[in-house]
Amino acid sequence: MAKTPHAFTASKIGPLKLKNRFIKAATNEGMCKNGVISKGLVNFHEEMAKGGAAMTTVAYCATSRDGQTFVDQAHLSRDTLADFKTLTAAVHKHGAAAQAQITHAGSFTFLPKDFSSAKPISAMGGFNKFGVLTGRYTKKKMDRDDMDAIADEFVKAALQAKESGFDAVEIHMGHGYLLAQFITPLYNTRKDGYGGSIENRMKFPAEVLSKVLDAVGKDLAVTVKYSQTDGKPEGNQIEDGIKIAKILQSTGAHMAQLSNGLNVESISTMFGNPLPATSARPKNLIVRLGMAMQKKSKEPDREFAQLYSLETARQIRASVDMPLCYLGGAQSLENMDQVFAEGFEFIGLGRALIFDPNYINDLKSKARTTSGCTACNQCVTLMYTPGGTACVDAKGWRGHDAELNTIPASA
Repeated sequence: MAKTPHAFTASKIGPLKLKNRFIKAATNEGMCKNGVISKGLVNFHEEMAKGGAAMTTVAYCATSRDGQTFVDQAHLSRDTLADFKTLTAAVHKHGAAAQAQITHAGSFTFLPKDFSSAKPISAMGGFNKFGVLTGRYTKKKMDRDDMDAIADEFVKAALQAKESGFDAVEIHMGHGYLLAQFITPLYNTRKDGYGGSIENRMKFPAEVLSKVLDAVGKDLAVTVKYSQTDGKPEGNQIEDGIKIAKILQSTGAHMAQLSNGLNVESISTMFGNPLPATSARPKNLIVRLGMAMQKKSKEPDREFAQLYSLETARQIRASVDMPLCYLGGAQSLENMDQVFAEGFEFIGLGRALIFDPNYINDLKSKARTTSGCTACNQCVTLMYTPGGTACVDAKGWRGHDAELNTIPASA
C-alpha cells in the first residue's frame, strides 16, 4: 500500500465516484481502422479496467467525421452508438469507469480532400502547414457562426457519449488540436476578442466547456486535458498555464489533467523525451511529419526523467483548488507517493499501463512497485500500424490480431 493511504480509496470527480485515484490517460490506440469502433479497442480498454485503473480514457473521439485527424479514428454519432455501448459495458464489468476524450482536429488534420471539407477550420486562416501532405493547403479562420457550430458539435458529442454509457467526457484543449489552436499564441494571432491575452484566447474553449457542462455536467464528469506549457519560447509558458487553470476552475470543470507540449512542435515536452530515432521511412503521415518536425523544432536533447512535468504541475496545484490529475513520468510507487503528497487528487498513466495493464493491481497487492516501462516511445509509433499501439517489450501489452481492429465491437 502506498504511504499516502488514499491512493486506493474512492474519490469523486463531479458526479462520478471512482474506486481509486488512478486513471488510464488517453493514448491514441490506433484501433479504429476506417473509423470502426472495434473489438480490438474494446479488448484494450477492458484490459485496463481489469488491471485496476479506476477509469480508462478512450482517446480522440472526434466531435464529427470532419473533426478527425485521420481516417482511422473514432467519432461520436448515432453510427457509433452500439459499438461504444459494447465498449463501456466491457469496462463496467470490472468496476471501472469509461471516459470519452472529445475533440476536433481543426487544422491539425490529415484527412483527404474527398473525405471532408476542402478548408479545415482553425483560430487563424491562411497557409496550413499540415495540409501540405494532403493537398489542403489553406485553412479557414473561424467566425462566430463557426464557433457556434463547433460548440454545438461538442455538446452533441457529449450527449452521444452519455447515451453510449460513458461516465465522463474529457474535452481536449491541448497538444495542438482545435481548442488548443485558440489557446496558444503559436497558432492564434487574432486581433478581435478571441486573440491577444490568454484570457481572450481562452474565451472560445471556455464557452465549449460551459456548454458541455450545461448539457451533461449533472450526469457525467466533465474534465479537461490541456498543455501547461507549449514547450516553445514563443508559446504559452507556465504563467499562462496557471491562468488557464484558473479559467477552467471558474468555468466549472470537474477536473483538469495536466499535460504538456504540442503534437509536432514540442514532442519531447509532451512525452518527456523524443520519439525513437529510425532510419526507416514511416508509412503513416503523422509519424513521418512528427519525426521531421522533431528534427526541426530545435528542442534540446532530453533524457526521460521520472515526474518530468512535476515542476510546472506543482505551480498549478498551488494556484487552484479544483481536482487535478498529474500526468508525466509516474513510474514507481515512490513517484506516486510524492505526487499524492503534493496534493494532486489523481494520477494519469499512459505508457506504464501499455507496458503492463495490470500495474495498478500489482501496486495495490505489493507484487511490485516499479514499472518496467523504459519510455522508449515505440508504442507511440506503433499506434499507426495495423495492430495499433503495443509494447515492444515481451512483458508488455503485445496487442492482438490486427483483424480485430476492423471488426465492429457490437458485431
